[in-house]
Amino acid sequence: MTDTGAPTTTPPSGATLLDLHRAGRLAHEYPRVPALLTGLDDAGFARSGQLLARVEADDVLALHPATPTVRVAVTGHGVLTPLLAPLTAELARHGLLLRPRVSDFDSYVFDLADPDSPLYRFEPDLVLCVLDPMVVFDDVPVPWTPDDVARLARERTATVAGLAARFAAASRGTLVLNTLPLPRRFTAQLVDHRSRARLGAVWREANARLLRLAEAHPNVVVLDLDPLIGEGAAVDEPRLSLYAKAHLSPALLAGYAREVGHLARHRAGRTKKALALDLDGTVWGGILGEDGSAGIEAAGSYRGEAHRAFQRVVKQLGAQGVVLTAVSKNDPEPVREVLRDHPDMTLREDDFVRVVANWRPKHENLTELADSLNLGVDSFVFVDDSPYERGLVAHELPAVAVVAVSDEPALHVEALLRDGWFDAPELTREDVTRVAKYRDELVRKDFLDSFDSLDEYLLQLRVEVRLARAGDADVARVSQMTLRTNQFNQTTRRLQPAEIRALMADPASRVLVIGSADRFGDNGTVGAVFTRRDGTTLHIDNFLLSCRVFSRGIEQAVLAAVLRRAREGGAAQVLAAYLPTPKNARTKDFYPRNGFAQVSDDGTGATYRHDLKDLPGAPAHVRLTESRGDGDNDS
Repeated sequence: MTDTGAPTTTPPSGATLLDLHRAGRLAHEYPRVPALLTGLDDAGFARSGQLLARVEADDVLALHPATPTVRVAVTGHGVLTPLLAPLTAELARHGLLLRPRVSDFDSYVFDLADPDSPLYRFEPDLVLCVLDPMVVFDDVPVPWTPDDVARLARERTATVAGLAARFAAASRGTLVLNTLPLPRRFTAQLVDHRSRARLGAVWREANARLLRLAEAHPNVVVLDLDPLIGEGAAVDEPRLSLYAKAHLSPALLAGYAREVGHLARHRAGRTKKALALDLDGTVWGGILGEDGSAGIEAAGSYRGEAHRAFQRVVKQLGAQGVVLTAVSKNDPEPVREVLRDHPDMTLREDDFVRVVANWRPKHENLTELADSLNLGVDSFVFVDDSPYERGLVAHELPAVAVVAVSDEPALHVEALLRDGWFDAPELTREDVTRVAKYRDELVRKDFLDSFDSLDEYLLQLRVEVRLARAGDADVARVSQMTLRTNQFNQTTRRLQPAEIRALMADPASRVLVIGSADRFGDNGTVGAVFTRRDGTTLHIDNFLLSCRVFSRGIEQAVLAAVLRRAREGGAAQVLAAYLPTPKNARTKDFYPRNGFAQVSDDGTGATYRHDLKDLPGAPAHVRLTESRGDGDNDS
């Protein structure tokens, strides 16, 4: 029975997801679903997925129109309807709503080869082309040899490569492929170990070809199923495979759905940016205030080696742009001494952007930490071994992702990595230097505190701004900014790399990248402006800027340059769009403050107009450098 969202009875405030289902209120209470899914074991999560899959997306949107929706097309070789329940639950736990389309059995070639197919007409955000071992083994002869498998595997991977190329040219969505798992029942049919080794080699070569497709196409992601199988998920369930043609096991599909959930979360702009760590019992064993520096465990002992392994993983994340912070109930000086001088520590003070050690409630420290870094609290993942501290943060700051670790440090790594909070399709050069940039930002704030006025501070900061047409090297970073920037993002339009390239190739469009630097260093690429020329009207389709560089005059300097270039290029007016979201309210008056007049507001967004008669100037403290491409005589 479909949950229509019409309330029949009112469940108590402590109702479970099953209670809401029985009361016919799952759609009505959909915003509560992420919290209700938190902490469920695998069996409970699977049951919840079955209930959520019965809820119609239209019913949820009728009640909660602002719910972020992800259009997902599912195609492949086998029967894939069993994927819908875990996929629905995985998106729901991130506050997302699944709008699915499931293709018929074994229709992936038709779906992806024809740009006019129903799959393309669905205009999906994600296309899941789920590959299974029967893509190859359905066609092997009997008897067969590893060479037969090698031939068929080459043919199938070549077909998939062609489909990926076709998709890259025809769609602005993301195509998700996966490696082919190899069930033991096929290897075991070969009685000699030499042939088994040959089969393993040709199979892995086929998977390597699939994995490399992600390097060839920016809008293709290939999920490696080997790590999921290595964690214990069976490749298939023989009865489901033979009788129902569902060739991947429910456990493997559940793990696959979790990985897709991470991709969907990133596409929706909900990837986390900062990791806040408790110290006692989390980063090291023992309690510093009681055991002293000599008594904590960070290496050497059994438990110490587990904490060392956890620290190594945290350091690895930090090296890839995750902003590391520590929030500890301790006196600050002993914490600094451990991070600076303890011989067993892997993490050092310089690995953290900020270490907060005091006796205040941790949710207050997290709030102030987010403010000092100019991040939303929803950018944080908080890890603590104390149920009390986790519960308090979850209650006071529900937007913070809370990771539970226990008194068994060997399980810390799995707990931290399980939900892929920081996963992204591609690492950019800005990611690698992000931690240093945030640390520099804290130095800027200290510098600000030494001045009596903001104007004096900005003058001494020596802000430099670079404005240029985007090039190939900028595509990944610009796409990333559209996906991750929320506060200064005028329309919050999320764009994949292929969409950025399409705009760059459009003669009527311009993608401008903004770089900045000051006396403390280079900030790298910090923003982008998307413009479109239509006759004598220039449209600013979006304007976004990293939260790291707010309120320094950069946005005003760039807007002034865009308006000036529009007038020089013969434009008579500039129209700019603003679409409100829960996170960009602070920028809603950006255009009116800079000479634009509102011309429309339909409740979902506003349009502003500048007549280009009285142009604003760039702030006096900003030095702007413009670089124009060939033939670029307007914005």
